[in-house]
Amino acid sequence: MSRPAGSQLKLTWECVSNHYDGDTFLAEITLTNRSAQPLEGSDWALYFNTCRKIKPESVTGGVAIQHVNGDLSKLVPTTDFGTLAPGESRTIRYVGLFWVIQETDAPLGFYLVYGDGTPGAHAEVIGDPEIVPFTRPEQRNRSLADKVPYVTAATRYADNAGLTQLDAADVGKITPTPQSASYGNGAFTLDASVPVVFPVALEREAAFLRQSLRDLTGAEFHGAASGQGIVLQLGTPEVGENGSPDEAYTLRVDANGVVITGASAHGVFNGIQTLRQLLPVEVWRNPQPVLVVPFCEIKDAPRFAYRGMHLDVGRNFSSKQTVLRLLECMALYKLNKFHFHLTDDEGWRVEIPTLPELTEIGSKRGFTTSETDNLVPCFGSGAQVEGSHGTGFYSRADFIEILKFATARHIEVVPEFDVPGHARAAIKAMDVRYERLMQAGQPAAAEQYLLGEAEDASTYESVQLWHDNVICIATDGAYNFIETVIRDVKEMYAEAGATWKTLHTGGDEVPAGVWEKSPKCQAFMQQQGMQSTRELQDYFLARYRDILKRYDLTFGGWEEIALTHDVVDGAHVHKPNPKFVDANFQPYVWNNVWGWGQEDFAYQLANAGYKVVLCNVTNLYFDLAYEKDPQEPGYYWGGFINTRKAFEFCPLDIYTTATVNLMGHDLGNSLDNKVRLTAAGAANVIGIQGELWGENARSAARVEQLAMPRLIALAERAWASDPGWTTIADRAARNARMDADWNQFANRLGQRELPRLDGFLGGYGYRVPVPGAVLENGQLRANVENPGLVLRYTTDGSEPGLSSPVYSGPVAVSGTVKVAAFTTTNRRGRSVTVGA
Repeated sequence: MSRPAGSQLKLTWECVSNHYDGDTFLAEITLTNRSAQPLEGSDWALYFNTCRKIKPESVTGGVAIQHVNGDLSKLVPTTDFGTLAPGESRTIRYVGLFWVIQETDAPLGFYLVYGDGTPGAHAEVIGDPEIVPFTRPEQRNRSLADKVPYVTAATRYADNAGLTQLDAADVGKITPTPQSASYGNGAFTLDASVPVVFPVALEREAAFLRQSLRDLTGAEFHGAASGQGIVLQLGTPEVGENGSPDEAYTLRVDANGVVITGASAHGVFNGIQTLRQLLPVEVWRNPQPVLVVPFCEIKDAPRFAYRGMHLDVGRNFSSKQTVLRLLECMALYKLNKFHFHLTDDEGWRVEIPTLPELTEIGSKRGFTTSETDNLVPCFGSGAQVEGSHGTGFYSRADFIEILKFATARHIEVVPEFDVPGHARAAIKAMDVRYERLMQAGQPAAAEQYLLGEAEDASTYESVQLWHDNVICIATDGAYNFIETVIRDVKEMYAEAGATWKTLHTGGDEVPAGVWEKSPKCQAFMQQQGMQSTRELQDYFLARYRDILKRYDLTFGGWEEIALTHDVVDGAHVHKPNPKFVDANFQPYVWNNVWGWGQEDFAYQLANAGYKVVLCNVTNLYFDLAYEKDPQEPGYYWGGFINTRKAFEFCPLDIYTTATVNLMGHDLGNSLDNKVRLTAAGAANVIGIQGELWGENARSAARVEQLAMPRLIALAERAWASDPGWTTIADRAARNARMDADWNQFANRLGQRELPRLDGFLGGYGYRVPVPGAVLENGQLRANVENPGLVLRYTTDGSEPGLSSPVYSGPVAVSGTVKVAAFTTTNRRGRSVTVGA
């Protein structure tokens, strides 16, 4: 039978309304047959990924939609489907849970399977659907209760109205802001005749500086053991109190040259980053043989010892080059911890030589009938295994290279191997290993690293809709597995010359219902006198901790590990768990969604004695969409996180900038009874970290767009001294101060940091801001959130280009006007339209 190829089917998807029936939405898929053959029969299925559960009883159009696992579902014909003739279209309507307001909410990665459910099944790639624009209020708001305004050209214009472009001389030269900076008249001239003077102890830092200067001048800068020039030295910088004294430095530039004095090699390295930022911004795009550095004296040290950035490569893979580029940005802005989320349900991303199946199976996604060669597609990764953003891993050599690269930049790599939940990739890989060894007649070896249990009849569903993603923690297989992974990774750190201090164990989102019908777990619990699966999980964590002790590793994990889970009067109550206070456990706390009632978890834990890293979703989750605009990629379950949200984060009093809940309703006095930090608790906040989860990070370009420029705002809050906003009791006065500080920072971005990134690493793909624009009395008025960027406009409805006029002030226009921001390398951001 001849039937359409996947490429001959066209799919269109539309959100009809989010105001359908309670917390549900109505959507429709239009399937068009563009082939010369009919689509018929009952053995085919359309597979796709969707982040929203579909109500199966709601589906129309002669098809059924079935949830497979995770975010994978399939559409299959019913007896009512009949035939889709050549040229014919079929509209399929369905109801889903919650809402869909961004294009990244749409179902993605469609593929057609013929012979579905049979050994001879084969897949035909279709790809992503055409998405009908979101234009109506019922498409752009989550529900009738959603009061968060969706962003338009006019709202952006109003948001940017308080910004003014500062004179270049009034814009801060260094980011993050140093403790103190004073500038004199004059400048020191740098060229290849100026030596880099350093002791042997700073050889690595000197090599980094010389390479940086070579990149910006094209010339070789020679080294020297003594004399004047650019002098790198160890000493005791005179700086104020800070969170990491060994990272302090001073930098002096005068007629005799440059002197960087650091409390340690790391301090010297921080001073080098400041020196790089003092060089003319334009040389990052157009190297020049002679550079000038302004006379100055900088005294500096960080506010927090832990200044982190997290990248999830488990959900979607990021190449080694993407990781190295992110690390280079982190170094430039003095971030010092790289939380590397290497594993999750959807992928295992680093080679473990002892357990090759982890990457042979667990690093690949694509069409499969058995998951013995690869995992199922997720997040729109599609039917093809090779070339998919769902496939990839770091070889042992790659991982060692990443470690060396980070270490040379004084960045500690904190790997995360997520257990006992979020472990499906590992479970499936070890299932394959088990079957291979059993067939080879080696049952003992087969059991050694087994993570699953075939007889487990427990029923559960994780937050990401998986039904089989939690390891069995009642057998030695789990602990053998953990220790073997640690041992192999430890060897990689040793070979890289990197110090491994902390292992992040995940530990979050273990769903209700796990282990309850596991014969092995129930037998073990009975043997140990355990009354609940929570006790079993505590046993697992204690045993995990003992393994980490043997390898001298700090036990890192999400806050759930450090919290009790009790039910009081039918309500779930969470409090600091005393079991782990003295267990060298370092909680990373994300959950402070305004209105959820859990806003003070981090402060509770810090007050109880835990050393806490703040990862607050409301300000620091960089995978969330920048704004409520359908074309802006990212989720929004924790809010919309623009660059200013990250800049305004107040680590020691997060309530200062809290005004509305997730749906835009006034918080009123709902935070009045939330825990505040004690003096001892404040000392236990060791730092902050930005999170970039991978669900929507489908390409290197997307990673860079999501990371920047929010990463720079993160660095400002992690390094710079407390701006003092929380001490201003009067709200109007506080807001005025914050507006002024944001204006300075926004200008720093627009006039210095973003232009620098245009040349950095060949051009870092930061998000170019979308302009604000209005028409008033026939005049175009436009602005942008980073003053200094160039705006161009057209009046004929076409997209602005390099030949389009530059907007420099209100101008008379008519017709359909489009405005876009351009970078110094003429990269254009998304345009806005006003007028007819």
